[in-house]
Amino acid sequence: MKKNATDGPSPLNSHLGYRMRLVSNAVSHAFARKLAASGVTVAEWVILREMSSRKETTSPSVVADMTGLTRGAVSKLIDRLRRKGLVARSASTGDRRYQDIELTPKAAKLVPKLAGLADENDDFFFSPLTAAERHTLRRLLTKLAELHELNTNPIE
Repeated sequence: MKKNATDGPSPLNSHLGYRMRLVSNAVSHAFARKLAASGVTVAEWVILREMSSRKETTSPSVVADMTGLTRGAVSKLIDRLRRKGLVARSASTGDRRYQDIELTPKAAKLVPKLAGLADENDDFFFSPLTAAERHTLRRLLTKLAELHELNTNPIE
């Protein structure tokens, strides 16, 4: 419903974007705190989770494509994950100019635990909704993301 200019500005909390941001920030910050206790950032979690969906080695450029992040950002994240012993990197067998990357056994054990934290976080915030309400919310958010071509992973 549009307001007339003479009505004055609409209240902040009347905006859907404000309400979404309020909930999103709470959900995201709670998850970030849980991850931090495991020594992983949200951005690193995104990389680990996407890499774990592939059962073979991959390349930083494929991870960039999978996550919607830039190759530079992925390269920095891969370096951080290497230093933490979660990703191994080697020269590509097909072309030495390229790199193959894969999760280490340490990461393979960690990813399911972190996925459990993600599930717990979702349960905490969304369990007050019925299954039908959660389904509707997911469907509506997916629809908006598709309509606006929002296809990069939120990492902040």
